Amino acid sequence: MSKGDRVNTAQVTRMLTVSEVALLLHVHPNTVRLWSDRGLLKAYRLGYRRDRRFRSQDIDEYLSSNRYLN
Repeated sequence: MSKGDRVNTAQVTRMLTVSEVALLLHVHPNTVRLWSDRGLLKAYRLGYRRDRRFRSQDIDEYLSSNRYLN
């Protein structure tokens, strides 16, 4: 990052791991991975290991659009 580049911390959000999302949704981590593969949950792949990360806003949207499942 050059000296002129600035990161607006208001726009930076913490990304959730597969395990954290599984705890929030009360499912197994493999279910979170499966839902991500099927496109039910939006995941961002990071690093050379291609680890999944999820935005909390995306999880909130998923929960609000699938209230009947809870």
